[in-house]
Amino acid sequence: MNNRVAIVTGGIGGLGTEICIHLARSGHRVIAADLDHRVERVEQFHDEVAAHADVIRFEALNVANYDECATAMARIEAIHGSPSILVNAAGITRDTTLRKMSAQQWNEVLTVNLDGVFNTCKAVVDGMSERGFGRIVNISSVNGQTGQFGQTNYCAAKAGMHGFTMALAREVARKGITVNSVSPGYCETALVMSVPAPVREQIVANIPVGRLGRPAEIARVVDFLCAEDSAYITGANIPVNGGYFMDF
Repeated sequence: MNNRVAIVTGGIGGLGTEICIHLARSGHRVIAADLDHRVERVEQFHDEVAAHADVIRFEALNVANYDECATAMARIEAIHGSPSILVNAAGITRDTTLRKMSAQQWNEVLTVNLDGVFNTCKAVVDGMSERGFGRIVNISSVNGQTGQFGQTNYCAAKAGMHGFTMALAREVARKGITVNSVSPGYCETALVMSVPAPVREQIVANIPVGRLGRPAEIARVVDFLCAEDSAYITGANIPVNGGYFMDF
């Protein structure tokens, strides 16, 4: 048991919950940081992680608010200990074509999905540097690599996230901190499963392995990157998409 403190933003989402569970199984103390206005979802999350209730906690956090991130991270450190791991899984979509997209739809997605990464990393990177250890994993998306119809805002944010990842990785590599991205493909999350069945079937038809991904398969990669002996991997983007997009 390494007993390191791990913060997972978007921690009560489908991917976020699995990431919390995997990190807990690896011996971390995990803070699921997310919005608290969905009371029923928070309660459901506590049920889903009940087997790890002694090491998984929930803390309210709005990643879009810079000051709130600084305050929340300080509060988490005071209560739970200094964070050694940060997983940025918080994200939203506001899909529509650019011709129909409002400035609000653009700004909301960029503020949560990209500004949120800056806000949280900024709040923890000094402490990680001082302690000489840190693992930061940013959850990007296959659509940030390929582009997707009706998602100029989302794709811009997710592509920008990996640019941020590479730059920060260079800045903190000598401090014992690794910074990596994981780009999931289409997975069995509430968002994807809400897509009409014919559309979902077409998506699956274009995935070489012939199925949607499982949240646990994404979480496994995140857990690997957060391990102490994954210290020589930094600035990387790890695709987990069933072969939907291949590159080298």
